[in-house]
Amino acid sequence: MHRRLPRLLFYSLTAVVPVLGALVGLGPAASAGTVAKTATAAKTGTASTVSASPSAQAAAAARSALKQLVVGQHATDHPVSGHVRMINGLTQVDSTNWSGYADDNSGGNTYSKVSSIWTEPSASCTSTESLAAFWVGIDGYSSSSVEQDGSLIECYRSRAYYYTWWEMYPSNAIQVVGSSVSPGDSISSSVVKSGSSYTLKVTDSTHTANSFTTTQTCSSCADTSAEWIAEAPSGSSGVYPLSNFHSWSTSSASVTSGSSGSISAFPDDELTMIDSSGSVKAQPGSLGSGGSAFSVVWDRSS
Repeated sequence: MHRRLPRLLFYSLTAVVPVLGALVGLGPAASAGTVAKTATAAKTGTASTVSASPSAQAAAAARSALKQLVVGQHATDHPVSGHVRMINGLTQVDSTNWSGYADDNSGGNTYSKVSSIWTEPSASCTSTESLAAFWVGIDGYSSSSVEQDGSLIECYRSRAYYYTWWEMYPSNAIQVVGSSVSPGDSISSSVVKSGSSYTLKVTDSTHTANSFTTTQTCSSCADTSAEWIAEAPSGSSGVYPLSNFHSWSTSSASVTSGSSGSISAFPDDELTMIDSSGSVKAQPGSLGSGGSAFSVVWDRSS
């Protein structure tokens, strides 16, 4: 069964590729040698020159671009006529930018906690700029409010950069915290609501500098869905290439709506990411471990 999703896209990442293009993705390649940059000494007021390799320059530019992201537009469900697959969730959903699972409010559910753990995937990058976000969150599936956190891969000039981040309504501005995430890192992610407060927490047990906990306030958030998602961010030109993350596996997925349970304890939708012609870009597998674990397999970038 298909249904149309009125609002799907993860807010803050929608502007990422246009911003990256402006700052790092569309300009000429840096020279092979080191590049001088000027830094002002905070205490003395004197200027000093520091050498930075092109890769360090790229990392700094990419981090700067992510920090400048603003609210974008949601994508929508685009089922393709005649394109049929076996989907194991309560509802089959084709999405242009999400792959994974979402618990919805078809039974009147509201959600106060979502969590999961995963091992950070390793990306295979090409010269084409691309992105892949992995996150858990409350809202965003059928509401304009979003309370989300997780990890992010950016492929820039054939190299992968890895981050941790969070995002909170109403500002919907991505907050990048860690930039030293590596493939294989053990990541845990959660969003917990208490009254009008939301505690967003990501722990990188392997490289602890990427870990954070922040508490934010929202009195108008809908709390009508919970998600475990691999995403291809979008921009003003549409959905941008999805970084080849090979496979993302999340486990120990838990959600609270009055009582606590696994993904399958509440009305759950399985989302398959497709392109405009219906070709699969990222495919979730069946829920395992009592409805608390699944994998998303990358198929194509666009």
